[in-house]
Amino acid sequence: MEIIPSRKINGTVAGVFAALGDTFTTEPVDKLELSYEGIAGDHHAGILRKSGSREPWYPRGTEMRNERQLTLLSPEELAEVAAIIEIERIAPEWIGGNITIDGIASLSMLPAATLLFFEGGVTLKVDFQNGPCRISGNAIADHYPDKDRTTLSLGFVPAAKRKRGLLAWVEKQGVIEPGEKMYAQLPEQWIYTG
Repeated sequence: MEIIPSRKINGTVAGVFAALGDTFTTEPVDKLELSYEGIAGDHHAGILRKSGSREPWYPRGTEMRNERQLTLLSPEELAEVAAIIEIERIAPEWIGGNITIDGIASLSMLPAATLLFFEGGVTLKVDFQNGPCRISGNAIADHYPDKDRTTLSLGFVPAAKRKRGLLAWVEKQGVIEPGEKMYAQLPEQWIYTG
């Protein structure tokens, strides 16, 4: 079995956003103050959450650990998805992005258990890729009333596969600000073949 050693990749925080209203969509903020619950008052805040359609192994509504505290996005990947579905752009706010990161190629492909160390002291742990859904597609379609809503919202799902960003949770609390340097510490990797 081939083992790929751990390695480090540098990046920069391009923007920070919070969902402080009644919806998952976010808005730009000056900084993110993170506790072990995530962003205070955010739509996805909490140490625990209720299971949903993404966890069919539990009855819906089962209390479980919240590994979806933060959504991390790549501006480059958002531009690629926008080009595929033939629109001008996809703003991170429209699809619930909390942190945009520049400088890490194929951000959405970082493996689970990658640690993200931020210059200000915060550490986030990557859970997994964020799967694209029609709800996010609908949020994008809201900004393009001249386009066919169904085509755009459904088209987002295959176009954003493996480009929809990452889900992460707070391992070490603190503050993240735009322009801050950070790095991803990838774990050792291998393909388990049983």
